[in-house]
Amino acid sequence: VQLQASGGGLVQAGDSLRLSCAASGRTSSSYSMGWFRQTPGEEREFVAAISARGSRTTYADSLKGRFAISRDNSSNTMYLQMNSLKPEDTAGYYCALSLSGNLPQITDRYRYWGQGTLVTVSS
Repeated sequence: VQLQASGGGLVQAGDSLRLSCAASGRTSSSYSMGWFRQTPGEEREFVAAISARGSRTTYADSLKGRFAISRDNSSNTMYLQMNSLKPEDTAGYYCALSLSGNLPQITDRYRYWGQGTLVTVSS
């Protein structure tokens, strides 16, 4: 499986941004997928996860209400809609695919990773 994240950029506080993660290779629609983020010197942090068919989602508590994860299995693409962005949301955002049927929130449960896309939120 190859994952390609895109959509990052420089935005102002309060703006919205939508990230995409295109999957190729093994059928991604059979597996849970998720988003993580990471800043320099910090561990990768869970953001959100979505089930194989998109019927179940879970979020980091601090991001509920501002971020929304979705997927379009017809195009093998997952999305992360980020609203009301804050400077503390600045990070590299990574998409990942898990071979687990659950919605894992730890990095060790994800088998495949994208290269990351940088989001910078200015104040």
